Amino acid sequence: MKNYLTACCLTLTATTMISCHQENEAADAPWILDRFDDVKVLRYEVPGFAELPLEEKELIYYLSEAAKCGRDILFDQNFKYNLPIRRTLETIYRHYPGDRETAEWKALEKYLKKVWFANGIHHHYSNDKFVPEFSRDYFLSVCEAVPVERFGEELNALRAVVCEAIFNPELYRTRLNQTEGEDLIATSCNNYYEGVTQAEAEEFYRAQVVADDPEPVAYGLNSKLVKDADGQVRERVWRVGGMYSPAIERIVFWLEKARDVAREPQKATIGALIDYYRTGDLREFDRYNVMWVRDTLSNVDFVNGFIEDYGDPLGRKASWESLVNFMDRAACRRTEIISENAQWFEDHSPADSAYRKEKVRGVSAKVITCAMLGGDCYPATPIGINLPNADWIRKVHGSKSVTIDNITYAYARAAEGDGFLDEFMLREEDRDRIVRYGKLADDLHTDLHECLGHGSGQLAPGVKGGELKNYTSTLEETRADLFGLYYLGDPKMVELELIPSLDVARAGYAKYIMNGMMTQLSRIEPGKNVEEAHMRNRKLIAEWCYEQGRADNVIEWVERDGKTYVVVNDFDKLRELFGRMLREVQRIKSEGDFEAGRALVEKYAVKVDPKLHEEVLARYGALGIAPYAGFVNPRYELVERDGRVVDVKISYPDDYVAQMLEYGSDYSFLPNLN
Repeated sequence: MKNYLTACCLTLTATTMISCHQENEAADAPWILDRFDDVKVLRYEVPGFAELPLEEKELIYYLSEAAKCGRDILFDQNFKYNLPIRRTLETIYRHYPGDRETAEWKALEKYLKKVWFANGIHHHYSNDKFVPEFSRDYFLSVCEAVPVERFGEELNALRAVVCEAIFNPELYRTRLNQTEGEDLIATSCNNYYEGVTQAEAEEFYRAQVVADDPEPVAYGLNSKLVKDADGQVRERVWRVGGMYSPAIERIVFWLEKARDVAREPQKATIGALIDYYRTGDLREFDRYNVMWVRDTLSNVDFVNGFIEDYGDPLGRKASWESLVNFMDRAACRRTEIISENAQWFEDHSPADSAYRKEKVRGVSAKVITCAMLGGDCYPATPIGINLPNADWIRKVHGSKSVTIDNITYAYARAAEGDGFLDEFMLREEDRDRIVRYGKLADDLHTDLHECLGHGSGQLAPGVKGGELKNYTSTLEETRADLFGLYYLGDPKMVELELIPSLDVARAGYAKYIMNGMMTQLSRIEPGKNVEEAHMRNRKLIAEWCYEQGRADNVIEWVERDGKTYVVVNDFDKLRELFGRMLREVQRIKSEGDFEAGRALVEKYAVKVDPKLHEEVLARYGALGIAPYAGFVNPRYELVERDGRVVDVKISYPDDYVAQMLEYGSDYSFLPNLN
């Protein structure tokens, strides 16, 4: 489970956003490398890498290579024609001999940048297909201008398919449809299913469930479900020797090198992941996850595999992702305090006592420095992660949570002085609190969300965890956010010296409600509903609290000088509402109450007020802020002497296009069609 930071929340000043280990960095670092459409591309630095022991540097190098080798997998998972589309566009970009200053060429270049950023032709948040700002005739003309041998025989043969996918507005309109009452598989064009209906897919996996299994398998997590010509429904498993084998083989190659330099218990953990990739056996994946969650001592850590199911409307299939990191030891003290007090937080949760854990096990949390992003963590990345996702592993063995400090720092530096806070936050006292405590509130909310929120609570007897179906991701993110919000305002946080006063919570609450009810609409196209799970969760919480608190005017809409603002009038009552809502959402999850969950999401989280939306877009546009941000990765280079590694050097590329072209040529292992 991942926690994403929205550009709408980036309202900090330089005095509040510089971490203690980064205060001496140059103020003029070129954080924003590129800007196109609704996206800005940033750099992130890796403070502390040079001081790591050689074996840890070498481990990071090998894990980083593995992280880059799965890129093609995500493109193909997102849409079956993404790879030929990307490769056609890259070939044109590299070899087109004509005029590159025309408006249509610039439009084609922007389209390619968007495809790289979204890992396909559908927007990474809205899931809608990109509309090209160049014509089909122009596209065909530039294709014809490139020597035919540059494309190769297969890519040339796929040109008609590529054209239809890009230019036909009636085809492949959305990667992920969540509209109530529709066949969510038939109307979504992700590549997790082919030839099957939603009813057939649900029945296929329902038949695999083993009653009363104390360690239920996440059936379908690492496979594509297809119907053969004879009508037989079967899985194509993602493993060595199966679907995506050429890329997985390269991932395994680098994981083996990582295993060779790792120490125990991490050596055995990496070996278990390799076994899973070779067999595709989900029991092996569970074995790996148990070993991974138990290892709380290794300084270097990583995520690598088919992990998150946000992109599947049924919440079964997992996208491929990777993140390589090491501990930020100076910043870990706050997460250590939270972890040490995990049982207190669980015992005092407003959730029904039947749905609280009697014994919290294996909760570990840390602040990390990201060293490499890959797959569904690149270029756009979360700021926090809590894994593993399996509820039974969480209950028996615990979970790991991370907050990614150098990523939040890069986001905040890029947002400095953008005018957002003055434009959308009405009251001076709220703005002042956010300037003083905004980053601390964000960091602690992420810590609580990831460390305790996702790991809190337990299922009722007989509930397996998949009962909420297509609403699972939204409701789980809602539950974790509510946990973080509720405890951010608890006096216990002051007692533990995690915050100086409850003004930190007030800063966080004011930002959260404003974002959930208003400013995150900057990410939605006119006329569209809210689709992405994290955006739905924020809107659900804010709108529910607004409605439930109307009698006491807890949250208020204010009109001032022709502009709309949302204001929190009673922070204490708002916290009470967070607690009430957490109790209900935990009940919904624990009991697998699909109908109650569906009703909450559909009522509060989906529909957009068009008048408010138009205003937000206009005000946001006037500020010139790109609502989405992503990153260019650092580059690592082995330094060898007499046949052995003596150092690993790090450098920071500053060219988004160059990195994407490099990855497209050096880390592309799958055929055009899989």
